[in-house]
Amino acid sequence: MSTEHKIERPLKGSRFELRALDSNMDDADAERLAQEGRWGFLHSEETGSAVDGPGMRVVFWTTGCEFRCTYCHNPDTWKLKHGQVVCADDILDELKKYKDYLRFSGGGLTISGGEPLVQAPFVMNIIRGAREMGIHTCLDTNGYLGDRLSDADLSQIDLFLLDLKSWDPETHLKVTAKQVEPVLNFARRLAARGRPMWVRFVLVPGHTDAPDNIKGVAAFAASLGNVERVDVLPFHQLGRFKWEQLGMKYELTDTPTPKPEETEAAKAIFRAYGLNCPS
Repeated sequence: MSTEHKIERPLKGSRFELRALDSNMDDADAERLAQEGRWGFLHSEETGSAVDGPGMRVVFWTTGCEFRCTYCHNPDTWKLKHGQVVCADDILDELKKYKDYLRFSGGGLTISGGEPLVQAPFVMNIIRGAREMGIHTCLDTNGYLGDRLSDADLSQIDLFLLDLKSWDPETHLKVTAKQVEPVLNFARRLAARGRPMWVRFVLVPGHTDAPDNIKGVAAFAASLGNVERVDVLPFHQLGRFKWEQLGMKYELTDTPTPKPEETEAAKAIFRAYGLNCPS
């Protein structure tokens, strides 16, 4: 890639801002670039996040995702080329500014998306560099592309935030357009290698909130032995405007945010299976 395309730093700002840069790069070129590992595509960067892993985090949101979640609040991350082209070395230079604070505060680096494993070589270059600086590393993933990580890669990641969309195969296919089994297999692989994991489950009324579905997710998570925490995330409408501005059909216009007592009832199910599910 020629240096004329180089952008010095990732986009600052909120994950909830619409970012859909329409570059001249076609999809195939974007994919080839992402697999080389030096260059990648980012949606945004935030510093000081307290909800994306332990402590205060620097979070990079990548673009590119295999899932098509009906409740996605960042559909502008689905295509690789809708991100800003950045160099892994530049990201690590940026991270150096925060390393002392991150280590002192018990925080670290989280890479989220989109789905980071669409750009696995690029993401792993950043994670390895962060580890060399003594920074705690965290990967927020849906697990569908987990086979793109080697066992050596898994050992470089201190914590996995695994987004379990559903236990029921039919529900998972309906809300993501993908099969659930690769996700479950990745979770089993992490468990077999003893890699620390937090589970994230989005509670969507009328879609993922059936008690049997929640019980299935809870039973599976409890069976693994490496799940340190479960976060139940109530569905919200904050990403609706993105669908509208991108000219995409949004099917959940009338779907409400779960009531506090509904969210608490879902958390109670996870706790009943012996899982740590904070209020």
